[in-house]
Amino acid sequence: MGKKVTVVGAGFYGSTTAQRLAEYDVFDTVVITDIVEGKPAGLALDLNQSRPIEGFETKVVGVTTGPNGEGYEAIEGSDVVVITAGLPRKPGMSRMDLLETNAKIVRQVSENVAKYAPNAVVIVVSNPLDEMTALAQLATQFPKNRVLGQAGMLDTARFTNFVAEALQVPVKSVRTLTLGSHGDTMVPVPSKSTVNGKPLRDAMPAEQIEELVVKTRNGGAEVVALLKTGSAYYAPSAAAARMAKAVAEDSGEVMPVCAWVDGEYGINGVYLGVEAEIGAEGVKKVVETDLDADELASLKEAAEAVRAKQADVANM
Repeated sequence: MGKKVTVVGAGFYGSTTAQRLAEYDVFDTVVITDIVEGKPAGLALDLNQSRPIEGFETKVVGVTTGPNGEGYEAIEGSDVVVITAGLPRKPGMSRMDLLETNAKIVRQVSENVAKYAPNAVVIVVSNPLDEMTALAQLATQFPKNRVLGQAGMLDTARFTNFVAEALQVPVKSVRTLTLGSHGDTMVPVPSKSTVNGKPLRDAMPAEQIEELVVKTRNGGAEVVALLKTGSAYYAPSAAAARMAKAVAEDSGEVMPVCAWVDGEYGINGVYLGVEAEIGAEGVKKVVETDLDADELASLKEAAEAVRAKQADVANM
């Protein structure tokens, strides 16, 4: 039985994610859905025609979905569903400004996922990320380990890239980590960040690290302000696709993701950015890393900020 992955939403984020997933050649089928008539079928046709050039066999299928769940039968049997549906940010908007609009969309999508792909692992990327992940779990009623969000991979990649650029070193020589929420209470973790295996704090002064932390926190807004007509998608789609690949391959790879935390770090009952082992059942386990006192305090603060907002989405 071949692996099947669905990407809901055929905007820039969704279509780029579908392309990456197809090119990995680890799935038999990639399904891409959208509410815009014909768009997913057009993208699928185009992607399938790239197969002889890029040398992958994965078949891409595009389906238009309707307001009452029409078309969702195409996602049946999906092992992984990536939810990118929702509005992107416009300049000046915060991720939270999208809450009500995207909550309606994510709830409807999640209910259809539960109906047609009841065994899938769901990866949420719609903003505001932490809230939408919690909402998707409530709407699907899936076990919490099977619903996770993409944020930490992206924020960590941004932090790593900024450090590498500042020090003019190859990105592969830099290791960083960000935890917490995808937004104002993001918690970059300098104590776990290294350059060529040596502590980041030995490579640059504290003020410069703090500047890069702020730059990371505002990484998405910076892209939105420059693009003017949408939000980031190359780096975010790379992150979501890697998570889906880890699920498909049951790799057990440790990645920073938005996962259900219940007891780890002394934090209970909330979706939060932490490191987790990713495999066929979604989150195999949350991996606790040693944080210094300030970082742990910031993580607990982020958990409470996110908890309050996640409680609001239950009624949306």
